[in-house]
Amino acid sequence: MIWIRVLRGHFTPERHFAFEAVAWYWHFVDVVWLCL
Repeated sequence: MIWIRVLRGHFTPERHFAFEAVAWYWHFVDVVWLCL
């Protein structure tokens, strides 16, 4: 889903919060799995 939005030019250097939020979310999920 994110890749499609990237290809369509939705994200710019100024407008990339959704992309960054998804990256932080998955990093958080990875850390939780490592702790389990």
